[in-house]
Amino acid sequence: MIRMLIAAPASGSGKTAVTCALLTALQKRGLDPCAFKCGPDYIDPMFHRGVLGVESHNLDIFLAEETAVRQNFRRWTAGHGAAVCEGVMGLYDGVGGVTDRASAWHVARTLDLPVLLVVRPKGASLTLAARIRGLRDFRPNSRIAGVILNDCAPALCRSLGPMLERETGVPVLGCLPHLEEASFGSRHLGLYTAAEIQNLTQRLDVLAGSLERNVDMGRLLALCEDGAAPSVPEPPVKAENGVPIAVARDEAFCFTYAETLEVLEQAGAKLLFFSPLRDKSLPAGACGLYLPGGYPELYAERLSANGEMLASVREAVSGKLPTVAECGGFLYLGQSLEDEQGHAFPMAGVLPGQGVQTPRLVRFGYGTLRAGTDSLLFRQGEAVPVHEFHYWDSTENGRDLRVEKPLSGRGWDCGFVSESLYAAFPHLYFAGTPQLAERFVTAARRYREREG
Repeated sequence: MIRMLIAAPASGSGKTAVTCALLTALQKRGLDPCAFKCGPDYIDPMFHRGVLGVESHNLDIFLAEETAVRQNFRRWTAGHGAAVCEGVMGLYDGVGGVTDRASAWHVARTLDLPVLLVVRPKGASLTLAARIRGLRDFRPNSRIAGVILNDCAPALCRSLGPMLERETGVPVLGCLPHLEEASFGSRHLGLYTAAEIQNLTQRLDVLAGSLERNVDMGRLLALCEDGAAPSVPEPPVKAENGVPIAVARDEAFCFTYAETLEVLEQAGAKLLFFSPLRDKSLPAGACGLYLPGGYPELYAERLSANGEMLASVREAVSGKLPTVAECGGFLYLGQSLEDEQGHAFPMAGVLPGQGVQTPRLVRFGYGTLRAGTDSLLFRQGEAVPVHEFHYWDSTENGRDLRVEKPLSGRGWDCGFVSESLYAAFPHLYFAGTPQLAERFVTAARRYREREG
């Protein structure tokens, strides 16, 4: 099987472009690749899905234990001929920015993956060798197996490649030249989502074609071949009589981990997808509600104009329908939400706060959530790993939970919880804490029994 992790010295090096080009090229070669993303990112996996047409999974060693990550990786790669994992930030950048925990290197070490390092020359030549050697030698086993020069003209690559190999001992596999027609735009949370990129398939074909012409794919595949045949995939586990849980899914609510949905199904849920932008009510028979994060601020006016859906959600949550609302979903349950121009629009009105724009990331990064009382998802004293990433805030974040940063110990109160509600900014990762999914589905099942 072909297995690799795509890493870089820093963010902005072009990992996503190289990953998508590789996935497209491997797919065209008939290797049936699967894709992964290190860390808690939602957007890059959307591009992987845009290439493959199947889910991409997150590999996060803060939100889940190493053992669980290994087990899930084996399960998700079963039946595939290749696995490509996109790294996060710089190769060694982990929790708090000052440790290698949960870094791309940590994931590569945990899963025994060779690392392909994506490097932009950007006006450097011999100095590139120093950077590559520094990354190679920073840990006893960097796992760096090869280098791809990104945004690099083929002629420059032919000039730099032999020198870099001589100075570092690391194979230079080729380059991906600058391709304006294949570039992806960005906004405040990172790249635009794959669904927003016009002609994505054609752009990816351009990337893959350029990769095939300018990278020694034979050498690359040989470096990343582990000799093992693909294992047989396990049949998906779904309850025959699953309890219906409504899951918001559209342009405004698109930040959902594929593995969170899988764990909900394994716990006994039947997922009913709906659009708060377009549908007029929650799905009939829903016994639970999941409102994930996304970009509700970009669609605040349209969400507010759909008064029938807002009323449906308001009535359901007020009627104690078991509800999980993270980040964007939390803002949707508030009184109002500002758009990018600062105009405020009424929302569901279940919670007291107003959603407001801020000039910078708010409470960014990993944390540990601690529960003071029993509630829908948590038990008193329980600690759960979480992640936050948002530019919008609320004038009332709640005080039912406590989040602490993993290194500094800095913390803050947040969230609204009850026997039927979790509503807060922190994103949960059910694949790392499956008991949360089990409790959510159990509550939905009891709701179904109670409502008859």
